[in-house]
Amino acid sequence: MDSIQSALEGWDKSGKLEERLEKQRQKLLADPYIKDFLEGRADVTRSMIDLGMMKLYEFKKERTHCDHCPGLENCPNMMQGFRPVLHVERQQLEIAYSKCPLKLKQEEDDRQKMLIQSLHMPKDILNASFDDIDREKQRQPAIMAAMQFAAQANPGESGQGLYLCGKFGVGKTYLIGAIANHLKGKGIQTYLVYTPDFFREMKQSIADNSYQEKIEVLRVAEVLILDDIGAETTTAWTRDEILGPILQYRMQEKLPTLFTSNYDYETLEKHLMYSTKGGEEELKAMRIMERIKHFTTFVEVNGRNRRV
Repeated sequence: MDSIQSALEGWDKSGKLEERLEKQRQKLLADPYIKDFLEGRADVTRSMIDLGMMKLYEFKKERTHCDHCPGLENCPNMMQGFRPVLHVERQQLEIAYSKCPLKLKQEEDDRQKMLIQSLHMPKDILNASFDDIDREKQRQPAIMAAMQFAAQANPGESGQGLYLCGKFGVGKTYLIGAIANHLKGKGIQTYLVYTPDFFREMKQSIADNSYQEKIEVLRVAEVLILDDIGAETTTAWTRDEILGPILQYRMQEKLPTLFTSNYDYETLEKHLMYSTKGGEEELKAMRIMERIKHFTTFVEVNGRNRRV
């Protein structure tokens, strides 16, 4: 039996190897991405192309994966979440890899989750769905209002949000979890924040200089949901330097803000009047409430306590 080397030498003498290589070369050069790269490139010679055939093959294979992307978790590329980029380096064809949009989005999501720890909500809220909501008769008006908002939300065009008010345990947080998940499915950036934890984090953020960045994330979110507002201890700083500027910007930019609370408008206003320094600051509380009342629809959430 002839050795592999002998077979290759015989094949080469017949010209078949050269013929097959030329066909492979032409096939690679016909690839739209390779053609786009080579177009107008006087610095790329035939010799560079011949020597860079393996690079071109790698580029074509990886770029084809990107064109038929199965999602970040199932990315078949050698570097998961990275797409190939052809370039010339030292008169040779080389491949660099850059992060794809899905990879960039994942990293940004991870960064923002680390930035605001209070975004981490209980698992049942993260998985909330309108399909699974208990449609108790007393809750029907609130469910309908939530579903209507989720269906019609249009950040930047309409800044109208919801203010879900109800007693402890009636399912306000689950309802906004369903809203958040529905909006996520529509590609609308939504942040669901447990308000007392967020204010505590903001105090700590002064030390690590992340204060302004954290505020900015919530100021510009397409939809912001502040859960359990009124449960926090009021300070003049959290009211006037955090909550006020966030709501003012969102009102101006028509970005919807949703709230849940055990307090109605009037009771929340009284809560915001008081601070840990003592005394009442009625005017400042009124300013906050005017922003909330003007850009939310009051929705009463009734029903039995689901936590007993």
